[in-house]
Amino acid sequence: MKMLYLDCHSVLAYDEIKLFTEMGHEVFSLGGSYFNTNAPADPKRPEITGPVQQHLMDIVCQCSKDNIHPELIEWADVIYVMHRDDWIINNWAKMKQKKVIWRTIGQSVPLMEHRLALCRSEGMKIVRYSPKEESIMGYIGHDAVIRFYKDESEFCGWVGNEPSVCTIAQAMKKRGKYCGFDIFNTITEGFPRVVYGPGNEDTGCDGGQLSYEDLKTAYRKHRVYFYTGTYPASYTLNFIEALMTGIPIVAIGDSYANLAEYIMNAYEIPSIIQNGVNGYYSDDPDQLKGWIKMLLEDPVKAKEIGENGRKTAIELFGKQNIKKLWEVFYATI
Repeated sequence: MKMLYLDCHSVLAYDEIKLFTEMGHEVFSLGGSYFNTNAPADPKRPEITGPVQQHLMDIVCQCSKDNIHPELIEWADVIYVMHRDDWIINNWAKMKQKKVIWRTIGQSVPLMEHRLALCRSEGMKIVRYSPKEESIMGYIGHDAVIRFYKDESEFCGWVGNEPSVCTIAQAMKKRGKYCGFDIFNTITEGFPRVVYGPGNEDTGCDGGQLSYEDLKTAYRKHRVYFYTGTYPASYTLNFIEALMTGIPIVAIGDSYANLAEYIMNAYEIPSIIQNGVNGYYSDDPDQLKGWIKMLLEDPVKAKEIGENGRKTAIELFGKQNIKKLWEVFYATI
């Protein structure tokens, strides 16, 4: 199947383009970080070995994601749009005769559902990334619910030999309440801690941007992962990576996570974590601090929680399980 792939998130694009390519599909990313899969524009993830589609790259010089060239539409069997409703709406008249997939990534809000309702009624397919998206006001349905994935053979091997707290975020303090920096800062104050990712120089605990290999090492070495999420996402890629690696997670609860901007309650972590079994979550600051302290001081308990968390991650987000869901979905279209 020939897939024209429009992405707005380079890390997710790496995961999905890699998976779809391995499944035998011919994927071309229109102007994204993996426009040339052999030379990605974003250093957060490595190359994806594959043929350079020079003839398609030449056409891209004549268009944009807001105005896709007719030759690219004609080439594609499927047009796959990550998140952005405007890319669908602006091109709908000329591409609606194709199979168009809207892939949600955890940033869908009531206005987007409303804007895409007509496209949905005219045949647009929807792949949701979480069942909790049904809480969005004006929800326009789905054809499949397929979570993000991580490769269980890559994100593994937690050791936890460094008794410290870590999290992964981009510009965490600058993005304020949407990334929960104040909560992170309050709860982890007094513990050894680090925030990895670009744009965190103002946090007072900046670990810098890591290479892909160094990122996996960071998950393996820290004792505790403190998770604040990214509003309004049900879960994020760093949550999956941490859970899959086996680092024990302490996360915020519903009250901290669900802000008042939108009429929705999509945060999914309390449905995934069972306190004291495969992780911890709460809206009580004292509880959160207490669990972090306990895990830092008790490596045996930390190992137990982390191992159970990894089992949950493989079940919900494991690459092979997610691959099967995509195979089933593509077979239906």
